[in-house]
Amino acid sequence: MNHAWQFFRAGGVDQVLITSGDDIAHLRELDQKLWVALACPTRGTHFDPRTLDLIDTDHDGRIRAPELLAACEWACERLADPQQLVRGGERLALASLADNEEGRALAEAARHTLARLDEAQAKASDIGLEAIAERQQHLAEERLNGDGIVTAATAGDDTALRGLIEQIVETQGSVKDAGGEAGIGLDQATAFFDAAEALLAWHRQGQSDCGDMRSAAQAVDAVHDKVEDFFARCRLASYAAGAAEALNLPAPETLQGYALQSLSLSADPLRQLPLAPVSAGRPLPLDHSANPAWQAALQDLRKLAVAPLLGGERDTLAEAEWQDLKSRVAHCRDWLSTRPPGKVAALGADKLLALLGQDLAASRARLLALIEEDTAAAPQHGYVNDLEKLLRLQRDLLPLLRNFVSFEAFYRREGAIFQAGRLYLDGRSCDLAVQVADASQHAVIAGLAKAYLAYCECVRGKEKMTIAAAFTAGDVDFLFVGRNGLFYDREGRDWDARIVKVIENPIGIRQAFLLPYKKLLRMIEEQVAKRAAAGDATQQGKLGGLAGQITTLDKPAAGTPAASAAAAAAATQRRIDVGTVAALGVALGSISAVIVGVFGKFIELGWWIPVGLLGIVLAISGPSMLIAWLKLRQRSLGPILDASGWAINGRMRLNVRLGASLSEEAKLPPGASRKPDPYAERHGTAWTVGAVVLVVALLGLGWRVGWLNGVLPEALQHGAAVAAAAK
Repeated sequence: MNHAWQFFRAGGVDQVLITSGDDIAHLRELDQKLWVALACPTRGTHFDPRTLDLIDTDHDGRIRAPELLAACEWACERLADPQQLVRGGERLALASLADNEEGRALAEAARHTLARLDEAQAKASDIGLEAIAERQQHLAEERLNGDGIVTAATAGDDTALRGLIEQIVETQGSVKDAGGEAGIGLDQATAFFDAAEALLAWHRQGQSDCGDMRSAAQAVDAVHDKVEDFFARCRLASYAAGAAEALNLPAPETLQGYALQSLSLSADPLRQLPLAPVSAGRPLPLDHSANPAWQAALQDLRKLAVAPLLGGERDTLAEAEWQDLKSRVAHCRDWLSTRPPGKVAALGADKLLALLGQDLAASRARLLALIEEDTAAAPQHGYVNDLEKLLRLQRDLLPLLRNFVSFEAFYRREGAIFQAGRLYLDGRSCDLAVQVADASQHAVIAGLAKAYLAYCECVRGKEKMTIAAAFTAGDVDFLFVGRNGLFYDREGRDWDARIVKVIENPIGIRQAFLLPYKKLLRMIEEQVAKRAAAGDATQQGKLGGLAGQITTLDKPAAGTPAASAAAAAAATQRRIDVGTVAALGVALGSISAVIVGVFGKFIELGWWIPVGLLGIVLAISGPSMLIAWLKLRQRSLGPILDASGWAINGRMRLNVRLGASLSEEAKLPPGASRKPDPYAERHGTAWTVGAVVLVVALLGLGWRVGWLNGVLPEALQHGAAVAAAAK
């Protein structure tokens, strides 16, 4: 490696700076272990898809490192100075093309394209995509457009060739040419002529092997299975006397069902019936008494096979005569079984000969010559397409490299191509939002990013898409499935966004610090709600009992034996066991002793009381903060993009500082004024907690210096505690 590279560090990874044309020209020399990405999809990114398609030479919907390197080298070979790829621009200067064969051909194609527009453009020194697109449209509409696909219109006034192309389209299918018209290429033409040659060869073999017997064999073959079926039924009728009735025509009820249908001699219900009524030893009738659906085929059998081969006019055919007839045409039937399959063979030899003429090779040569003539126009068309590719690479290659080889655009907050837009939700904005195809599949890999991800379904009219947005600042108290927000894509279009899935992870240390207290308050609220619900249920029960008593005033009055028994039972239920009272007293005493002991030890800290309070706070919040710190150290961009089809080569960390810039909370603009909230709470939570801490600290200090000895019991006074400690 002789080229000197420059690097910058971001996301915990060394990334290359691409600042000159020489960097692009020597990119193959850069170790791919130093690349940030090794592959990316051509869709789902904020980048010109046409440019990506031109780089994606194997058309698999992905751009890999070798394809990107090939695009760099291809562009550098056709430009006089690779620095032009850094300068960029929407127009390609003809003077910037290289002085080699490829460069001169491109310059000639550009001048020819400009000359076709108007005289003013013909003298232009550069060319834009609009002129190239117009030239490509004209080329696609030309008779010979260089794509190797010929249509019926390509044949011009040659009606025979036009009909041949149309027949090939019908039998072999079609492909679209550059202008979008249905046509055929070399593959379709070759397949058609090969099939035609096979059919005509088969036809010639039949003429030599069968001669005049071919028609007889075809007539026998057409009715062979039905005739065999008829004579088999007659044999079974000879075997069993009662079998004829079962093997004969359908029952009258079935025929009545046929009467309700719209019948046709070519329909299955009639063709499935036997050729004639079945009886023992009966010959096959060949006249109008046979099954109407098969009378035409039987007439052909009689005319083409029976009369010529067996002799004489016959109205019936015995089984022995049928066997003799089959043996006479057996070798021809074997030939018929080798008929080539396919739509071309279905045309028949006569139609093919009428279409192709007697000289099949000449027809093939004429069509292949037309395809070759169309293909010969490809170089001129190819240079026009190359002009488009070179101009797009001049404009787009450097931005792509800064989003592929390095993530310079992302870490400089210039807008990376994988960023789908900005999500506004829950009083903040999220810039790290990527488009995903399937939220469930994406979450399997993206969850390893250790980031808080909200999958949102975005709707704009009839359009829908799903994004995954990373929340990297603020809290998660009100982020839940079902919340609505607004998403702006990179074109500035607004979409309705709704959270459909959430992957929970810590957002920041502050959130982790408050999390245990929030959980405690949530648990207290839930317990209070449960107790309140239980109390409400109890009160409802009592009210129900009171209502029952009111409605039963006509029952036994007080003083009666029944009323006395009820009162005694109620008194028994209300009686509290003495043991329960004693147990409660012991428990309360123990709790009081523990509280007094803890309070005494805490008060003994004296001036260290704030440190003790800090220790308590750390004991509560420390584990949560430690877990959050560890996860935040592991938070990275890689899994989020890997799940979207990228091949990320490094971890690409999302530290706290970067995360804070990717998710911004609502702030008043500079110079704004704010009026007080008339509906605000009188005492905020923070002030309450601060007041409690201050009171506890003052009480501890007062006890320590003996200010509280006059109001405390002797056991809790400061001097008594010191004396007890001395003993």
